[in-house]
Formats: sequence, C-alpha cells, structure tokens
Amino acid sequence: MSTAILSPSRLTGAVQAPPSKSAAHRALICAALSRGVCRVKNISASQDMQATLRAVRAMGIHAELEHDSVSLAPAQIQPDLPVTVDCGESGSTLRFFIPIFAALGIPAVFTGEGRLPERPIGIYLDLLPAHGVSCRTEGGLPLEISGRLEPGIFELPGNVSSQFITGLLFALPLLGGDSGIRLTTPLESAGYVEMTLAVLRDFGISVEQTADGWRVPGGQSYCAQDYEVEGDWSQAAFFLAAGALGGDLAISGLRPDSCQGDRAARDLFAQFGAQITEENGLLHVRPGDLHGIDIDASQIPDLVPILAATAALAQGHTSIHHAERLRIKESDRLAAMAAELTRLGARIQETPGGLEIDGVPSLCGGDVSGWNDHRVVMSLAIAALRAEGETRISDAQSVRKSYPDFFEVYQKLGGIAHVVSMG
Repeated sequence: MSTAILSPSRLTGAVQAPPSKSAAHRALICAALSRGVCRVKNISASQDMQATLRAVRAMGIHAELEHDSVSLAPAQIQPDLPVTVDCGESGSTLRFFIPIFAALGIPAVFTGEGRLPERPIGIYLDLLPAHGVSCRTEGGLPLEISGRLEPGIFELPGNVSSQFITGLLFALPLLGGDSGIRLTTPLESAGYVEMTLAVLRDFGISVEQTADGWRVPGGQSYCAQDYEVEGDWSQAAFFLAAGALGGDLAISGLRPDSCQGDRAARDLFAQFGAQITEENGLLHVRPGDLHGIDIDASQIPDLVPILAATAALAQGHTSIHHAERLRIKESDRLAAMAAELTRLGARIQETPGGLEIDGVPSLCGGDVSGWNDHRVVMSLAIAALRAEGETRISDAQSVRKSYPDFFEVYQKLGGIAHVVSMG
C-alpha cells in the first residue's frame, strides 16, 4: 500500500498520451489468434496488460514484453489442460477471453482479484450453455468452462458492458458456421465496440452490421502482422483536466479520428470552457473560465471521475447522468468521487445514476481514500492541483493497473507529489 502526498501546483509542458489500454487488449488478442509471428508496439507494462499476456500464454502462445512492444508466436509446447487464466483485476481480460477459450475448445478456470470476482458475468452464464459450453461457478469467480462453442444467434442487452459483445466478436469468427449477435436494447459504450470492429478489420476479420446487431461469418482466419497501438484518450483526459484547471499542456500521440468513445473528452473540456487547440499533431490545452455543463455518460463511463473532479471547480452546476454502470467498476465510482471530493470541500450530491455538482473556487486538501481504484486516484491527484493545502491520497499503487508512470509524469510536468510506501 502507498500514499500520494500532493501540494498545490501547476502542470506545464509536453506530455505524450500513454498507449490505449483498450486498443492494446484488442491488438494483443487479434495477434494471438492469428497464430503467426506478430509484434504489437506501444504497449504499457500495466497490470491489466500483464493479465492479458497471461491469458494469451494460457492459449499456447509465446508472448514476450520487451520495452514497449510484445512479440507473439505459437509456443513449441502447448499448455496442459485445463488451464488457469489469472485475470488479475482486469474486467476486459476476463470478459474478452471467456468466449475465446470456449471457441478454441480449451477447458479453462478463470480467476481474479480485488472486485473482479464480484463483477457481473451472468450474460455468458445465460448464453454459453445454449451453445455447447459448460459453465461451473458458485457465483462470480472462479469460473470453469469446458466444451466447444457452437455457432448460432447470441441475444443480449445492449446496455450491459460492451465487453461481452467484444468477447463474442473475437470468438465467433473462429467457429465453423455463421453466427449473429442480436441486441435487445440500445447499445451503450458504442465507441468500444467500434474500436473492436476496427481492430478486427485490421487483422482481416469481416463482420457485417445488421439492424439490431452484427452477422459474423464463421471459418475466418486472423492475419498475422505487426501493429502499433494508438494513444489513450481516457488517460489523456487527466491532462486535459490539468490544463483546464490552470496548467498549460501540449499532448501528443492522440488520433483525432480515433474510434475511442473517450475522444469525446476534447469536446467536453471545451464545453467546460478550456482553451483547446490542435497544431502539428499536438493538442494544446490551457485554462479558461470554466462553467458547469450537462453530461450524458452512457457512452463515456471511464471519463466520469475526471469530469467530476473538473466540475467541482467549474462555476455553476454540472449534472452527470446515465452513469449507473460505474457502480460495478474497480470501485463504486459514483460513491467514491462523491465522498472524496466532498472531503476536499466540493459541493457534490450522488444520485442513483450520476452526480450533481455545484462548483467551488478551490478545494481545501486533506486525507482522502483512493478506493483502490486507479481512475479515482488519478482524478483526485488532478483535483489536488487546485487545493489550498496538502492532499494525501491512499491506494496510490492502484495506478499500476493502467498507468504505472502516472506520478512520475505528474512530477516531470511540475506537479508536487511524493508517493510513500505505507508498509
């Protein structure tokens, strides 16, 4: 366990957006399914990436992380069966790989840590047994699967995690016959599904959109290739907020045409009143007269913590709604941000599906909990830039899940931060 101790400061200078965790998961999976020799570049050594690499190796693929790239090739020795897939705390790893192992006919036991064993997997428990896969669980993890996935129609709601849809999109092209994914309610987090479809296309997989979902032809093969992962808009949002709250930052490595739904961060911070310009591939962000806005979070759930931190310091009222799914992330992020920003002097009310925030000129500092959640910790660290006193955030080590270098980058940009181990 560790605590981040932060003092009021200002972030300035140039910063490169870290690799997109979402795109990296997808690229590594497609490369592994190609069963050829591939190299995936621009990979972070985060805990979530390590979880996906463990799952890839459990498939019988050699995967070696060297510096910021991963080389993949079929292993000489196939793993013993059944295999154990340790997903750590990565919901993406868990939900992506369950149908993949089922499609490959590899019996597996999926395990996890933290809140992951409690996070929903019931969609698969409903779908997979009807398509030839036995699922054994006492509720949550561990989950044991056996059998081989059979093609057919897979019907599920669109307002659950898009990770279930992505898992099926990876697996169904491997089956012997054609399949369909049919949504019974409107799709949320559509950007994540678009990202999946884009990476699938890059690796030679064809998926056809239908009126209520997708048709996925079977008998397809993933094409081996080298691939470079784009920068992460959801992580760049912390620096957009830092610039908006008084900094002066130039962010590189972001694709303006990205399929990432969190690309909406640029427009949202501009709506808050930040000065945002683009020049020569750099996104410049500077402070403006920030004011409250209305935010529909249904397509951008990962942005909510940092948007809440920004809204706490924007004049007037901000309403964040359609954010119910944040209650089943690494923490209950709505409860976490409401509680901890309140401790720092913010005026914020939690609702069943969101947050209502009235901005204040500055925060007061103090001791807050990071809820063992990387996005909560990083959001509070940005809020601490505008606190009048010292801020101490517990669970600082949780940033290793997605952005291990966060506090180092924070310091290089002028942030006053010390991370101390608590034993």
